[in-house]
Amino acid sequence: MTTRTQPWRGVHVATALPFNNDLTVDYDAFAEHVAWLAANGCDGVCPNGSLGEYQTLTDEERAKVVEVAVAASPEGFTVMPGVAAYGADEARRWAEQAKAAGAASVLALPPNTFKADDETVVAHYREVAKAGLPVVAYNNPYDTKVDLSPALLARLYNEGLIVAVKEFTGDVRRAYEIAELAPGLDLLIGSDDVLLELGLAGAVGWIAGYPNAIPQSTVALYELATSGKAEDIATALPIYRDLHPLLRWDSKTEFVQSIKLSMDLAGRKGGACRQPRLPLPEELTARIKADTEAVLAKGYK
Repeated sequence: MTTRTQPWRGVHVATALPFNNDLTVDYDAFAEHVAWLAANGCDGVCPNGSLGEYQTLTDEERAKVVEVAVAASPEGFTVMPGVAAYGADEARRWAEQAKAAGAASVLALPPNTFKADDETVVAHYREVAKAGLPVVAYNNPYDTKVDLSPALLARLYNEGLIVAVKEFTGDVRRAYEIAELAPGLDLLIGSDDVLLELGLAGAVGWIAGYPNAIPQSTVALYELATSGKAEDIATALPIYRDLHPLLRWDSKTEFVQSIKLSMDLAGRKGGACRQPRLPLPEELTARIKADTEAVLAKGYK
């Protein structure tokens, strides 16, 4: 576990959510998974993200997922729930629920059902910030159609609405522009397959997918990538090359099924997804299985 000065820094795992055979939430397995991630060197969890299939949960399920995560977390291990919602009022209510449950921060998408303009985005984050928890913005214009540009992030940061950004675009050039326009805004790695590049660019956290399956190796890689030491980058590069065929599944359309399959192969409970995510086609299953088994065969865990 890294030494952190802020609860949103370090490695937070975007947790996959296990289901029972009837696709009800397996809260006991989820609690065990949270505790296992803590025991294997991670710094926290982000429940109710896309990887946690939040869009398929009832309000009762979604609230309980946060409560279970907090209850299962040992001291110093922090919970950053996703609070994405159709509108700003609902997102604020989820942030209030997270605060009441004992979460340390929240991860907030912009409005994600239409192409919101800058004023709408700022109003959205103003509402979420009213809950009183530190807000990490999540920039994923592929899914939301809203781009949190470096200039817009600077505006949100300078108004005191956000403390960090989860950068998912894969465009590593943005890291430097964000640092120039919003010094003090924390950069968090948002997709597993740019871990090394954004680590070099000054990231202080990682909201991560593949630690669900191989936490020890991925946390060690993060530590190397963010240490600022040239010798650590030299050590990290061959590890990154070994893991990259697997890490890149985190940014594919099938990322939830992919990571759950890798978890199954690594001895964790990944299991099935709720609709609309269907079981993977045989060809994709075979590819992800081969990529996962190749990584496990090299001793990564």
